[in-house]
Amino acid sequence: MSLSPLFQDPFLQLTLWAALLASIASGTIGSFVVIKRIAFIAGSIAHSLLGGVGLCLWLQRIYHLEWLLPLYGAFLGAIGSAILLGWVHLHYRQREDAVIAAIWSTGTAAGVVFLSMTPGTNTELLNYLFGNILWIHPNDLLFLAFLDLLILGFVCFYYRRFLALCFDEEQAKLRGIPVQRLYMLLLSLTAVTVVLLVQIIGTVLVIALLTIPSTLAGLFTHRLHVLIASAIGLSMLFSFFGLCLSYQLDWPPGSTIALVTAAAYFIALPLKTHKPRFFRNYRPSRVSIIIDSEKHK
Repeated sequence: MSLSPLFQDPFLQLTLWAALLASIASGTIGSFVVIKRIAFIAGSIAHSLLGGVGLCLWLQRIYHLEWLLPLYGAFLGAIGSAILLGWVHLHYRQREDAVIAAIWSTGTAAGVVFLSMTPGTNTELLNYLFGNILWIHPNDLLFLAFLDLLILGFVCFYYRRFLALCFDEEQAKLRGIPVQRLYMLLLSLTAVTVVLLVQIIGTVLVIALLTIPSTLAGLFTHRLHVLIASAIGLSMLFSFFGLCLSYQLDWPPGSTIALVTAAAYFIALPLKTHKPRFFRNYRPSRVSIIIDSEKHK
């Protein structure tokens, strides 16, 4: 497999940088998604953003609102659905699964309806459904880098509180940690990460890159900061080899990255003979210590 074109062609270098920047967000937030077990919520967010994308494209084409980019609709749909899902989780937990399914299907259906009424949007629909990293513009790299810094900044600042939220939500609430606001913030950061990944591998495949690298990293470490760093590294590795393979085989880049990620998971699956070390080594007593230290900071 010749890798020289990937380092010589400026166009391919642009796609590689986009994939690496997206991997930072996916590895960071994906670790919390896996620990908190909210992968289906992330999937619902990923599919619901199609409604916002379709609405913005429809308004842009029909009413000539050139400034109304589909990306704005993606953020609106993703963050709006994240807030709604978070509110349901906090107040109507017994109906959470049904609401996740409703938002998942409604967002997708609304996006398809708007796109069907908008002339010349077949390409946009395929790009958002299955991803097209080749449509990345140089200015998008700055945008991706800004969002990565935003996500990393929030995670560093709320690190201990996020950890307490993920492992013992009830105890964190009793100890005075603002669980509801933290949960809403975590879902909002998940929504931002989903929007980043949709541009790379699409709505249909976004869960693969958001959860599999973190799940694999959890097999080998019990420290959260190591888990996040390992998940970022694995996500970058899968993205790199996925792009190389897609170039050699002339396959869609986003789908190839997802296939490489899934293949790595099934290869490593025999290693999971016991509960992952990360989950096995954390005990409620350790979470209590974390919460107490956060309370008295």
